[in-house]
Amino acid sequence: MKTSDFFYDLPKELIAQSPAAVRSASRLLVYDRANKTIRDGVFTDILDYFRPGDVLVRNITRVIPARLHAYREDTGGAMEFLLLRRLDENRWECLVRPGRRAKTGLTFKISDELSATILDSTEDGGRIVRLNYDGVFEEILDRAGEMPLPPYITERTAGKERYQTVYAKENGSAAAPTAGLHFTTELLDDIRKKGVTIVDVLLHVGLGTFRPVKEENIEDHPMHAEFCAVSRETADIVNRTHANGGRVISVGTTTCRTLESFTGEDGILQPKSGWTDIFIYPGYRFKAIDALITNFHLPESTLIMLVSALAGRENVLHAYEEAVRERYRFFSFGDAMFIH
Repeated sequence: MKTSDFFYDLPKELIAQSPAAVRSASRLLVYDRANKTIRDGVFTDILDYFRPGDVLVRNITRVIPARLHAYREDTGGAMEFLLLRRLDENRWECLVRPGRRAKTGLTFKISDELSATILDSTEDGGRIVRLNYDGVFEEILDRAGEMPLPPYITERTAGKERYQTVYAKENGSAAAPTAGLHFTTELLDDIRKKGVTIVDVLLHVGLGTFRPVKEENIEDHPMHAEFCAVSRETADIVNRTHANGGRVISVGTTTCRTLESFTGEDGILQPKSGWTDIFIYPGYRFKAIDALITNFHLPESTLIMLVSALAGRENVLHAYEEAVRERYRFFSFGDAMFIH
C-alpha cells in the first residue's frame, strides 16, 4: 500500500491547541464496524457502549519532561535535547537540534544541576548522551525539563499534569498515550460499576511517535522499538474475558500495540516484557483487541494506518471526513473516536 493512500485534508484550525476544560467533555465519534454507521456524541457516552464482562485495558506510562534546552558555556551555542529512551542510569537516546552542533565529546549545560555530554550518534541521526547530575534525577529533570508537546501544538497553555492521564504511574514516555486523556477518575468508577474490569499494561512512547512515514510503500517504513510490559494479572484477566465471551477494549494505539505484540496466534496473551516494533496496517489480523478508543491521527501516520487495519481504510477516511465536516478537534488534545 502507498503512504499517500492514508492522506486526508485537514483545516489547520481543527488542530486542537489546548485540551478540553473538562477531560470527559470532549466529543466522541462512534464507528460501528458491523453496520458501518457513525454516531456523534460526547465522551461520557462511552459508558453506554460497555457491557458487563468486558475488560478495558489502559497504558499506565507517565510522560517525563523530556524536552531540555541547553547551551555551550564557552560559546553560548544553543542546543535542544528530547529524551527518548533511557539506556542505563545516566545514558539516554535522544533527538537533538541543531544536529550540526551536537558533536561527540561536547558538553552542554541545561541548568545549574544538569548537563549533557554527547557520547555517540545513532543510525537515524539521534544521539546517545550522558546526563551529568548529583541528586535525585526525577526531581532535577522535573525542574529543568519541559513537557514534549508535539510540534503542531504551538500554544503552551496547559500545565504538565494535563498532558498526563489520570492513571499515569510509570515514568518513561516522550509523549502521552493521548486516548487516555479523556478519562476522569469518576468516569472510570462508573465504568467499573457497569461490571467492566479495568486492567493495565505499559508501553513507553518513544521515537516512533515523532517519525513521519517517508517511504512511498508503507511496508518499507522501519518502526522503532518501544519498551512494553504485560503483567500476569492483566494477561489472566484478558484471557479469561475472551474465554467468557467478553470484549477486550483498548484505550489507545499504544495499548493495542502492546496487547497485539504479546498475543500468540492462538489468541492467548502472554505475561512478559520487552521491546516491540510491531507495525499494524491494513491486512493485519487482530488477535487481542475487539474495540478501540483512540484520537484522530495525522494524515499518512502509522497511527491512522493502525486504525485503518481495524476498521478499513475507506471507512476510516469517510469517518474522518465526517469529523472534519462536524468540526471535531484533531490530534493529541483533540476529540475521541470509538471503533467497535
